[in-house]
Amino acid sequence: MTDDLESLLNGELLEEDVELSLAELCQACRVPAEQIVELVGEGIIEPVGQGQVHWRFRAISVRRVRCALRLQHDLGVNTAGAALALDLLEELAQLRARRR
Repeated sequence: MTDDLESLLNGELLEEDVELSLAELCQACRVPAEQIVELVGEGIIEPVGQGQVHWRFRAISVRRVRCALRLQHDLGVNTAGAALALDLLEELAQLRARRR
């Protein structure tokens, strides 16, 4: 197991330039590839690369996947609703940062 993936599994933050494969993202978030593909389809996370075999994900994808999963599990929000909620939460964070 790579040090970066080990850090993710232990809840540590990774540098922004770290990229994960589909398998590594699945392992870090403890979800099957089908669920990641669904999140990609809704625009929750955006892979780099053509085709699932070559997909790479930025480290921020781990946070977005975990947040989407919490919204779905805790609030019963569907995938499209989780995508909208994440976008609104990011916009709110940006507005708060600008206000400071």
